[in-house]
Amino acid sequence: MSDIADTGPVLAADGTPLKRSLARALRVQKTRALLLIAPLLAFVLISFIWPIGVMLFRSVENEIVENTLPNTVKELATWDGGSQELPPQSAFEALYFDMFAATELKRHTRLGTRLNYEKTGISSLFRQSGRKLDDPGKDYRKALGAVTSDITKSATWLELISGASDAARSAPLVASQRQRLSTLDDRQIKGDLSFSPSADIVQLLPRAAREYTAFALYTELVDGKDVAKTKPWESVYVALAADLSDADVSGYNGPHAQMLRDLVAADVTAPDFRAIFTDIDKDWGALETWRTIQTHSKPYTSGYFLNAIDMQKTPEGAMAQPENKQILVKLFIRTLIMSLIIMGSCALLAYPVAWILANLPARKANILMIFVLLPFWTSLLVRTSAWKVMLQQQGVINDVLVWLGLVDDADRLIMINNQFGTIVAMTHILLPFMILPMYSVMQTINPSYLRAAKSLGATNWTAFWRVYFPQTIPGIGAGAILVFILSIGYYITPEIVGGTKGVFISNRIAYHISSSLNWGLAAALGTILLVVVLVLYWAYDKIVGIDNVKLG
Repeated sequence: MSDIADTGPVLAADGTPLKRSLARALRVQKTRALLLIAPLLAFVLISFIWPIGVMLFRSVENEIVENTLPNTVKELATWDGGSQELPPQSAFEALYFDMFAATELKRHTRLGTRLNYEKTGISSLFRQSGRKLDDPGKDYRKALGAVTSDITKSATWLELISGASDAARSAPLVASQRQRLSTLDDRQIKGDLSFSPSADIVQLLPRAAREYTAFALYTELVDGKDVAKTKPWESVYVALAADLSDADVSGYNGPHAQMLRDLVAADVTAPDFRAIFTDIDKDWGALETWRTIQTHSKPYTSGYFLNAIDMQKTPEGAMAQPENKQILVKLFIRTLIMSLIIMGSCALLAYPVAWILANLPARKANILMIFVLLPFWTSLLVRTSAWKVMLQQQGVINDVLVWLGLVDDADRLIMINNQFGTIVAMTHILLPFMILPMYSVMQTINPSYLRAAKSLGATNWTAFWRVYFPQTIPGIGAGAILVFILSIGYYITPEIVGGTKGVFISNRIAYHISSSLNWGLAAALGTILLVVVLVLYWAYDKIVGIDNVKLG
């Protein structure tokens, strides 16, 4: 038998098992550590991860077409865009009512702008069409009013769509139109209507009931006006005329039944929606316009990424852009090449400076370090503008060259608004980012290594190349990565001194964000740039090894 008695688990001071007590203490420590880094984690998520996620989403998001023209998109889903025939009459009808609602909510121009990225001229087409969509409605209001003036009264419409007091109601219609307008208006339309459309009227006059319900929702819940005192949208009259062409009102006995019979008997011409649009603009009779809408009607698209690599999405698939529009791939290549040149220039200039700083006495090195850091105390815009002054044809550098007789006054060098100006200015601006990592690594190199190499018979060059230089490679690598990543996304300096030949892809991204407002293409360009940087970083890690990079 064992001499040691089994006394059970070891207990902590408070009487709980020691193992459980240790686990609880460990959880408390982890919780405290998590709480300490939580603010930083939240900051990174909000300021870094979230914007990248939004950028990635915007590069494929394309819901504006389906949200603005929902019924048109459904009609075009069954249309063969590769045929030589225009979409059916039902597609033109759906476009009319979709476009009218979008125009009332002032959303049609946004869709025109979106589609204009794919086909030039569509923006003005949508804008012009929005201004003229009222005209057919006014004509039908006048024609129907000539039969009976009651149809032009707001109260008549409310009574007609509401139907008899004991009639069944059509809640689904209200819900569908609420969703339609909420999607268009980018906000939730809340509240209850003061009336509900009659199910009988919805079945008898489906278009008119739908359009009037949409009008009532927007008028009452958004504009805050009384539906009974507000004239309906012109589209309501067009919808009624379309309904009357095939409506059987003989069995209807609700409010204003006789008025409806009189209107049917008047045999008002049904709307020709295709003619309405082609009269507004002949481009609505062009297949290319409808193919553009159909091609870009999906909620998610690859079109932005195709545009970013000088291609375009067509009904036949991906195709190359016209030659005069193929500029983005060239910009990507130019950005990469110039960033590599800037990185190399910084490395060549920074190495001797860092070596001098590392080998001078501390007092002198600190004084020289002030000059290295001095540019950080000056605005980037000021430094870039200074280079613009120095590099221009009437600038300081050209004046000195002319004074020395190296350049003729009539043949002054063009060093601005080109790649040379961008490389010079950015090399100066990014040079400290190369010097500092090199200097911090060189400081750690023991001078006795060089003396030992020389004592063994090595020349100065051999000692430097075989002993000193390999130890500085981690600093060169750190500076190279830092300068390259900074330069590939630089914007201000290329914009000021680069002109048209020295700009980077970042300048094009900024243009699409602030000027053309093509945020989808800007996001796609930014995503591609991010992927390129990550691929190059991965390649660098495989070739050199990121573990060999040091900052000191």
